[in-house]
Amino acid sequence: MGETSRAAEPGLPSSPSPPPPSPRSACSPAPPVGKGPGGDITGHLTFPLLSVTLLVSFGSSMLYGYNLAVVNSPAEHIKAFYNATWSQRYGHGLAPGLLTLLYALTVSSFALGGLVGSLLVGVLVEQYGRTGALSRSALLVLLAGGFMGFSRELESPEMVIIGRSITGLHSGICLSVVPLYLGEIAPKNLRGFLGLMPSIFICLGIFSAQVLGLPELLGKDRFWPLFLSVVVVPASLQLLLLHCFPESPRYLLIERNDVYGATKALHRFLGTPDVQDVIEEMKEEQRSLFSMEMVSVWQLLRDRSVRWQTLSVVVVSAGMQLSGIDAIWFYTNTIFENAGIPVSQIPYTTMGTGAIEVVAGLIGCFTIERVGRRPLIITGFCAMGICSAGITISLLLQAALPWMRYVSIACVVGIIAGFCMGPAGVPLLMTAELFMQSHRPAAYIVGGSLNWLCNFIIGLIFPFLQMSAGAFCYLVFSGVCLLVALYVYLVIPETKNKTFMEISHIFAMRRSVLSVPAHLIGMKKLDGYGALESSSLEGSGSSLL
Repeated sequence: MGETSRAAEPGLPSSPSPPPPSPRSACSPAPPVGKGPGGDITGHLTFPLLSVTLLVSFGSSMLYGYNLAVVNSPAEHIKAFYNATWSQRYGHGLAPGLLTLLYALTVSSFALGGLVGSLLVGVLVEQYGRTGALSRSALLVLLAGGFMGFSRELESPEMVIIGRSITGLHSGICLSVVPLYLGEIAPKNLRGFLGLMPSIFICLGIFSAQVLGLPELLGKDRFWPLFLSVVVVPASLQLLLLHCFPESPRYLLIERNDVYGATKALHRFLGTPDVQDVIEEMKEEQRSLFSMEMVSVWQLLRDRSVRWQTLSVVVVSAGMQLSGIDAIWFYTNTIFENAGIPVSQIPYTTMGTGAIEVVAGLIGCFTIERVGRRPLIITGFCAMGICSAGITISLLLQAALPWMRYVSIACVVGIIAGFCMGPAGVPLLMTAELFMQSHRPAAYIVGGSLNWLCNFIIGLIFPFLQMSAGAFCYLVFSGVCLLVALYVYLVIPETKNKTFMEISHIFAMRRSVLSVPAHLIGMKKLDGYGALESSSLEGSGSSLL
């Protein structure tokens, strides 16, 4: 995908120099919110930058979270609809095993659509740009809402499954394009803060589904089609307003060689006429990509120069889903029921976990530029691993110790909070940071497709795994979380406040060191995040070259 497009070459004619900024219109930039020190979050946070982040997070990322959790509370109503429709068509109801399989297909079809969507990302972002891909994908939500909203009137379970697949297609596209867009428009000292904003809205989407699913709101049997189709509201808002904001400046300059358009977009996002340093940094990256085509997925996987970055994306993207978080979200009510929570109290318990998700996401968002990416993701996966093991222990002991049911609930909350604090958003942000412009779309295809494939597998097999392995199924998730945390600790560098070129140089240094025989290097000290200290090479620098 994207094999024929070419990163813009410096030798191509460039656009004319930009004229002075025009007077502000209704969609023009506001002045910077505040000017603080280099690492201060408010230093370069302008109104347009914050507005477009909130818009795409609300209109795209929140729908992913909403669709993850929306099938949880109306599960029994949807199953009853499937059974009644089947009985009308064939004169008999569905067998319990077949009904479970059909509902599991409804849940996992969202992930299957997401897998397809993630494979289309490269083509869409090259053909239509970042904002163009987001606008066109919003149309899919309107189509999906129609399918799910009218499914009961037309007595068609197939329409529910098709609608879920289309919403998955939309989320598969947006889950990669949103962090790609935000990572490219944000200044380096704000990439973490703005990059984690979508994860907060994913948590808000889950919380919204839990609140709307209460029996007092849309949790009644007659409202579940409306409950599934509420997603059209945020998508419509994004479709109406996204055209007010410019395209990614990096995309315009590096891939389209549109210096004027990139400068104008930077003026808009940064709220300052002095953007020459940013333009020069982009041109440096453009020169490094001279005569280099936008790589395909196959080329990315074969490129030894980015093998550590690619392996890191594979491990972390697969780990996000194999951590069991989607099993928790898809089947929260079932887990709480097995823990002994009264059925009448389960929706309110679930809603409480949703509120904790939002708080955990906010903590991650407002601390990432201070503590860095690595501490958040390592702590998150470790917390998930420990709590997954805790669920197994509590479920095994709750028959003898009734108070263990509360430990089980606490562990579920711990898993969700740990995920929302780091693993929910940091891997998507790191995918943008670990690669140069020529490799970035292909990297998002690899990470996104693995993410959705694992999501599909977990959503499909978890109910059967739970029936066969019982409480021990959570030990599998615990092992995955702890292994991913160990990999991040040993391999992935800290990317806070580094430009894309600087991050690329870190991995280039590592490759040059690893290509030298161990007896020439000796035992070199790690500088706290898996890359060798530059000072550790000084003594042997001449012998390594």
